[in-house]
Order: sequence, then C-alpha cells, then structure tokens
Amino acid sequence: MRWFGFREGQVLWTSKTSQLSVASAFLRDDGNLVLLNEMKDVVWQSFDYPTDTLLPSQRLSASSTLRAASKDDISSFYSLYMNVSGQLQLRWESSIIYWGSARPSHSNLSAVLTSAGSLQLVSPNLGPVWSVFGEDHNDTVSFRFLRLDVDGNLRLYSWKEDSQTWKSVWKAVEDQCKVFATCHQRGVCVYNASGSPVCTCPFHQTAQSNSNCLVSSNHDCKSMVEHNNMFLYGVYPVNDSISLTSLDQCKKMCLTDSSCTAITFTKDGSAKCSMMRTQYVTGYSDPSLSSTSFVKSCSDPVAVNPIIVPSKSPPQANTESYKICVPCLVGAASATFVVFVLIQLGIGFYVYKRRRNSYRRLASLAYSTPGSKYLIMLSFTEIKDLTGNFNLQIGPKMFKGALANNQPVVVKELEATIEARKLRAAVSKIGCIYHKGLVKLEGYCCELDHRYLVYEYAKNGSVDKYIEDSTLAERLTWRKRMEICLSVGRAIFYLHTECREFLCHGNLKCENLVLDEDFEAKLNEFGLGMLYGEASSHRASAEKDVEDFGKIVLTLVSGLREVNDVLDWAYKEWMDGHPENVVDKRLKDEVDAEELERALRIAFWCLQIDERVKPSMGEVVKVLEGTLPVDPPPPPFTCWRSPREEDESSELGSEVV
Repeated sequence: MRWFGFREGQVLWTSKTSQLSVASAFLRDDGNLVLLNEMKDVVWQSFDYPTDTLLPSQRLSASSTLRAASKDDISSFYSLYMNVSGQLQLRWESSIIYWGSARPSHSNLSAVLTSAGSLQLVSPNLGPVWSVFGEDHNDTVSFRFLRLDVDGNLRLYSWKEDSQTWKSVWKAVEDQCKVFATCHQRGVCVYNASGSPVCTCPFHQTAQSNSNCLVSSNHDCKSMVEHNNMFLYGVYPVNDSISLTSLDQCKKMCLTDSSCTAITFTKDGSAKCSMMRTQYVTGYSDPSLSSTSFVKSCSDPVAVNPIIVPSKSPPQANTESYKICVPCLVGAASATFVVFVLIQLGIGFYVYKRRRNSYRRLASLAYSTPGSKYLIMLSFTEIKDLTGNFNLQIGPKMFKGALANNQPVVVKELEATIEARKLRAAVSKIGCIYHKGLVKLEGYCCELDHRYLVYEYAKNGSVDKYIEDSTLAERLTWRKRMEICLSVGRAIFYLHTECREFLCHGNLKCENLVLDEDFEAKLNEFGLGMLYGEASSHRASAEKDVEDFGKIVLTLVSGLREVNDVLDWAYKEWMDGHPENVVDKRLKDEVDAEELERALRIAFWCLQIDERVKPSMGEVVKVLEGTLPVDPPPPPFTCWRSPREEDESSELGSEVV
C-alpha cells in the first residue's frame, strides 16, 4: 500500500511504500502522517520528508533541505540547507549563501522548531547549542510552523486566535531587499512610502526584454548612467569580478571591457569595484547605502534629414494651357514601375543578407568566450555552414564543426520525429544549466524536420576510447580515474538536487564522458530523456543514474567495459581480501588502497538489487570525497538480471539512445 496525491488525474506525490506492507495510516496531532504495518510499527512518516515547512518537534538533519514552493510550475531557486557542520544556510541556486546560522563546534546536530516558538540547533548529548526566538516566545500559542517562503525568506509563524490569522513572529533576513535576487529579473528592490519592498526597473527596457528588466547587451556602449545609493550584482551566472581600485579606474575598466554591462563602487572603508558581465542584473537601493552603480547605456541615433530645404512660396499658376503627351506619360509610368521593382528587389536582397549575417554575428558572439550565457537558435543552413556540410563525422550522428571565429563545436543530430514543442522545452531547461562537470549546450536547430543540438567541443574525446586502447589507457592514471569518478558524481548530484527542478541523465556510460583540453572530465547528453518522455518518474530515473554510475566506477577501476560479466568476480575478489586483483592491470604501482576500498564499496552499493538500500548521489559523492564512512555492502547479485531479461522488462524503464 502506498499513498498518492492527485491533481486532475496526475500523480503529484507518492509515499513509495508499496513494498513495505503498509496496513494503515494515521495523522497525529503534531501533523505527522505515519504509515503502519500489521504490527503497528511505523514504516514511513512525513516528518522524515520535509518540503518547505517544519512543524514543532520535526527535525531537519545534516545534508537535508527545505525548498520554497514552486512558482509558475518552476521549482524555486531558494532552499534552506543543513550542512554537514551543522550550520543552517539559506541558499539561492545552491551556490549563493545569503544567510547562515552560527557555526557550531559540535557534530551530529539537527534543527528543530520548539512549541515555545524558538528555532534551535540541537546536539544529542548537549541539548540546544544555538537558538533564535520569535517575538511571542513562551506565549500561549496553539499552532506554530517554520516555512521557507517563495520570496526566499525563512519565517516563523504563529496562529493568532483573536484575528484568526497567521502572523510572522521572526524572519531570518530582516531586510527583504537583502535576500539574494529577491527581484530576480524584475529590477531593483526598493521600499515604497508605506515601507513595503517593491521591484522597480531603473534601466532602459528594450522591446526584446520581454517585460524583464535587463541592462543593455550592446557591446559598443560607450556611456554610463549613474545610480546613487544602489548596489547591483549579476545573476545567470553569478560571476562578478571584484577589485580594489578607484572610482575612475573602475569606470574605465568597464568602458574598455566590451563584456562589462554594469559596475558597483562601494565606499565603506575600502574602494571596492564590482564588475558585472551579464544582462541579468539585480540589486537593491536605499538612501543609507554608500554604494554607487553605473550601468552602460547606448543612445540610439535619431534619424534626421541632412538636407533641409527652406520652403518657398508656390509659383503663380500659369493660365496657359498645355497639350497632353500620352506616349510621354506611358514611358514615364513604365520607367517608374521598373525603377520601383528594382528598388524593392534591392531592398529585399539587402535585408536578406543583413539578416543572415546578423545570425552569424550573433552565433559568433555567443560562442566567442567560454562560459557564454546565450543559447542560440540556428537555422539548418547555419548548421550546414558550421559543419562544412557535415564533412567531419566523429561519432554516430555526431559532427565536428567550427564557428566563424574558429571555435570548435560538436553538432548532434536528433530524430526528426521529435516534436518541436518537446525539443524547445528540453533545451530551455538544459541550456540554462552551468556546471564544470557538464558539457555546455550552446545552441540548437529546430526547423521543419531538422533537429540538432550544438555542444561545446571536448578536445580529448570520450573516456570510452581510453578504456579500449591500451596505449591511451596509460594516460588514465589511478589519480585521474578517481578524479573522473568524483567529477561525474558531483555532476549527477547537481542534476538530481541542485537544479531548478529534478533532471536525470538517463544514459550514463563511458561513451558520454568526455575529456576537455585540460583533461578534465565532463558529462555529455544529459537530460535528453525529456525528448522521449522518460523523465517523469524521479525515483526510477535517479535509481537508474545511481546504478549506471556504479557501473562506470567499476569500469574505471577494472578497465573492463562489460561490467555485468565481471560483477560476481569483482565482488568475490574484494570479499576474499584481494581488491587489488580487480584493478586494471595496465596501471602501474600507484593505486591508493583506501581510495580503492571506497570506490569498490560504493560501486557495489550502487549496484544493489534492492532499490531501497541504494545510496543517493549526495551520499556517493561524500564517500568518494572520504567525508562519509561506508559499510561493507552485501552481495547485490543474487537476483541480478541478464541483459536479455532486462530488455524484456520494458516497464522498468529504458535507456535513451
């Protein structure tokens, strides 16, 4: 038995307890929903799976997360995270921490909301080691809860009997404008006359801004608009460069840097210059701020008539009559028509060439620097131009191409039957994902029956060819193999938990691991399951990624590609105390015994048949980092299915091809 949540026939949530012999459900007075078996033992409880809210006595343990409610069907950027050191952190997109609790010197802490109205970090042995209190702490209050609101602020609420309303009695960030990206793409946060935070757009909005408040993307801007008492910062991505310099030098650096869009100069005891290189700029403004911001501005020229002819008095009408020359009129009309047609053709050809060249300039601009933030939609003609008419094939339906600035890219051909709607929806999600362990999607083509994806080029090719080739395998040292395992683990963990919404890879294998020019591993072709309707089940997708990751680890350790054929042997060697026998014989005497033990243990855990005991990717990463101990895994292979049986069980999910 398992419990479901429905909306219009769609499953929104399930307890995933169909294998736990659930006999009954019980909603406790504290708000905890528990599922019981025949022996009345608790086999599942909602308190173990918090969403955006904590109730009194509910605990948030280390590495757990609260995420603000979704808005417009998009997962929130805001989360409350309890790190392994026991510190509570409010985060935006997992990379920006804009509030944190005290850093306790104790371990094994958990966060708990008390019925008296305090949020505490509690040690099992010492009790509370850190606390914050609501303004009605210790008052008689019937109901309380702690919630991470959609605006990114963490608040404690109490029920007021007299007004029959919920009242906020504490919040983590006192100044809402200081919540990172509180206005997102809607401008700058200010307080209105009534003292409420509002978002205003002090920048010039163009027709292309789609109602978002964006700064100019024109790289030729040579003037700047000053905004006093304003602090700005960039998002998408967050990569402001900060230097200590003078105001004049700060402005000069921006004006001479074509990628700079805005600067903020702070005079709070140190002359700090913060430079932004993105259109997506936000921030806050207050009369008390000592910061001054400057935003690049481009003034469009006003078209004027260079020849101004003074008006003259009309000549006096001549009363003398003239004869009409019909052949002259016909000739003049014909000549006028021909000239008109030629002008129209010339204008049409000019517009066509200019539009075509503008696309090329846009593509070249977007790809001109690493980490470009633009996802470009290309025509099929441009795809042919990039690839030299598909002249250099580097893999199945994969072609190497070069942009106008000679920057190499890889073009992947997709099935022509993929719906345009699905492709655009997929690339809109994949294209905004930035992680050093993931190959960046640069652009796409969705024109008629042509479907292509354009990726950044990885100079050293796939890991698979290094496993196959004995000569190349020497470059995959033990240290590099462990680095690849950790890099891939972190990338998958990022896709599963730290993107705006869950995203699985779905086709994780050595062929989709590539090495860039610095020989750093990157994961390719992630998220393509969305094109084939295979990303609906989060749990099944996550478990498949975990299983495939275990196979990759075993492949990198052993140097053997057919993992299913060596699984039992590898496990037996490890159990017999000879893990070194599993190691690729092409490696020299350089294997770290502790790393080998961790790698084999976590690989065997990932390959467990019982899905309930498989680790999450977060746990996998911690084990590989050496920050989390891992128990010896049991034999996972007693019920191991052959590839043939796996193919016959299509209802369990299929790989993306």
